Parts: sequence; structure tokens; C-alpha cells
Amino acid sequence: MKLKTIMLMRRAVIAGLFVAATLSPMQAHAHAHLDRAMPAPNSVQGQPPKEVTIWFTEALEAKFSTIEVRDAKGTAMQAGAATLVPGNTAQLRVPLKELAPGTYKVIWRVLSVDTHRSKGEFGFKVGP
Repeated sequence: MKLKTIMLMRRAVIAGLFVAATLSPMQAHAHAHLDRAMPAPNSVQGQPPKEVTIWFTEALEAKFSTIEVRDAKGTAMQAGAATLVPGNTAQLRVPLKELAPGTYKVIWRVLSVDTHRSKGEFGFKVGP
């Protein structure tokens, strides 16, 4: 009888593990989301920044990742292409033209190394 009880318990445990594995959500592939940025979203900068740097939660594919910076009139203010920071494939930066006091919009579009696309935008202000 003991052997039969042990066998029934073993089957119950195996069945329970199977049900738990079947009902639990499948692992989702992560997307690259904005972790932080310099200048920070919605910040006021006393001095015009020379570049915008964004840290993401996932590694990026450089060829398919961009940052645009636009002034209030919609004029592009980046002074070159966005590039990954050497040694950190989750950090993207773009050099800027000389920024006058005003409001700027940062628009980013990235492709993470797991082939998921993400995009977003935020603003910052230069001046008082």
C-alpha cells in the first residue's frame, strides 16, 4: 500500500507541474524601452546640450536605430547619425547642432537585437 501511495503522489506532482507549466504565460520577448536619457525627459537645460544620449533596456541593432531632435518649427537639429556608445550596445547617442533657447522634441525608433521594434518621444527645454 505504501508503494501505491507513493506512486499516486508522484503522479499528482507530475500532473501538477504539467498543469502549472501549461497555464503559466509563455516567456515574452522583451522590447527595448527607454531606461533614461540625457537630457532627461521634460527637463529644463540651463546650457544647450551637445548631444542626446538614451539608455535602453535591451541591446540595439545600430543600423536600424535612430534619434531625431526637432525644434518647435520641426527643423532637424541633429548634427549626424545616431550611433551606439562603444562598449554599450544598449546606449544610443546623437550629436546636436548648436541649440538656441526653446523647446525640443526627441523622437527615437530602435530595433532590439531580438528583432522587436520600439519607438517613443519626449521633450526638453533649453533656457530659463
